[in-house]
Amino acid sequence: MGSAFLIMLREGLEMALIVAIVLAYLRQIGRRKEFRTVWAGTGAAIGISIVAGIIVFAAVGDLEGRGEQIVEGVTAFLAAGLLTWMVFWMRQQARLIKSELHSKVDAALATGSAVAIAGVAFFAVLREGLETVLFLLGSSVGHERALDRAIGGVAGVAVAAFVGYVIYSGSRRVNLRSFFKVTGFFVLIFAAGLFAKGIHEFQEAALLGSLKEHLWTISSSLLDPDRSRLGEFLEGLFGWHPQPSIEMVVAYFAYLLPIGYVFYQGTRGVPPIKPEASTIPATASAAT
Repeated sequence: MGSAFLIMLREGLEMALIVAIVLAYLRQIGRRKEFRTVWAGTGAAIGISIVAGIIVFAAVGDLEGRGEQIVEGVTAFLAAGLLTWMVFWMRQQARLIKSELHSKVDAALATGSAVAIAGVAFFAVLREGLETVLFLLGSSVGHERALDRAIGGVAGVAVAAFVGYVIYSGSRRVNLRSFFKVTGFFVLIFAAGLFAKGIHEFQEAALLGSLKEHLWTISSSLLDPDRSRLGEFLEGLFGWHPQPSIEMVVAYFAYLLPIGYVFYQGTRGVPPIKPEASTIPATASAAT
């Protein structure tokens, strides 16, 4: 539940932020009639992402044995890499995302094409949606129940939607800089767990050996992902394993310590991400 909540909260807020910025800008320049077009593009992107997710999960679910282990290992590595890129990209591009979306909206409005206007939201949201599919697939490598992932995912989307509405309303109470900083750290911890899971799956598939198969063994049922909700939560969010190999532990910290340090250093001195203001920007008169 924890991993699905974190993924959907983070990705959902990025989607909500995109839609909120576009809608707020259209409102500011007096083009509310384009709202339906933007929502159509957003809905289409979400629909395609859901269909893609169903297809991918069904295909992976049909795999068994060594083939399943290899696919799950590759998926975990890809998800960890993409999560890392996403965190650092958002940190670098957060200050520019509003002006870039405004420029794309202006260009789409200049063409007079409804498809172009819908495309602004469609392609941005589709990218986030397909990323979410991969992240959720990576988080499903383990023991976490499908129902728990669904509950966590719905809760994350609900919180993200609420924050997106607050941003659209022009509230300055939302400290997006702090939000992305805090969730960024949790995402990197989650990515470290995925990286270690990838090592585990490759070892299960006999693609990697081990100098020490079980670095430690904890038999407590409270921390066992097979017998405890707490164990499931720790495994899903932090990559916890009651019997990790030495390679899994080394991989976990070899990823987390340097990447976490670089991320922490990069967040210092970064100006805050400003929510949409309720006043009409100077460029609005030109756009109308």
